[in-house]
Amino acid sequence: MAGFRTHITFSTVLGAGYGTAAYMLYDVPLPTCILAGGLCGVSGMLPDVDSNAGRPLRESMAFAAAVVPMMLVDRFRHLGLSSESIVLIGAGLYLLIRFGLGKLLQDYTVHRGMFHSLPAAAIAGEFAFLVASGEDVRIRWYKAGAVVIGYVSHLLLDEIYSVEWHRGRLRLKHSFGTALKLFGSKWWPNVSTFLKLAVLTYLVLKEPGWMREHYNQGIDSTVQTATKAAERVLR
Repeated sequence: MAGFRTHITFSTVLGAGYGTAAYMLYDVPLPTCILAGGLCGVSGMLPDVDSNAGRPLRESMAFAAAVVPMMLVDRFRHLGLSSESIVLIGAGLYLLIRFGLGKLLQDYTVHRGMFHSLPAAAIAGEFAFLVASGEDVRIRWYKAGAVVIGYVSHLLLDEIYSVEWHRGRLRLKHSFGTALKLFGSKWWPNVSTFLKLAVLTYLVLKEPGWMREHYNQGIDSTVQTATKAAERVLR
């Protein structure tokens, strides 16, 4: 199978192309393109978080623990949280992801299980969409797409490396078909994966409307406060 360096190199090249194309063809802001390219590059090692205590798990958890809280800062501000609260929540999320989630994945995942599947790629993309903040839903989908592309690139390489040339003919390894799959061999991982996918899909469909309503309520409240203040001054 493809090694860590091969996976990360391939997804990084794809990320660079993804970011460049968006910047050149669609005038997406440069910082957004750089972030999306980085997300694509790092997502190339996400399927291997099921590799117990391996390097992909350590690197992925360290990156997620640092980036996820930062991506949520704008959302926290729109929710009216103070700077101190944002710092405390960010620190808590860092510890939860870096150590709690990492330990959970280490104890309860099996290599080449459902983390190596197309539903898992969709779950990663939907999670990225929910974490990405901002009122422009298209930009959020753009960032989520970067994660899906990086994730699927890993699965694709695993399948390619499952085909080998042996004694003058192509031969399929036992690992062929264990990456680009919809279902695994055990029922509970399948049920668990598709339940998570269903819940995240529901949240992805509903969350933009919820946040828009919250933003509008905040604007209305600000306008009402300013109006009352102006009336008091005029009196």
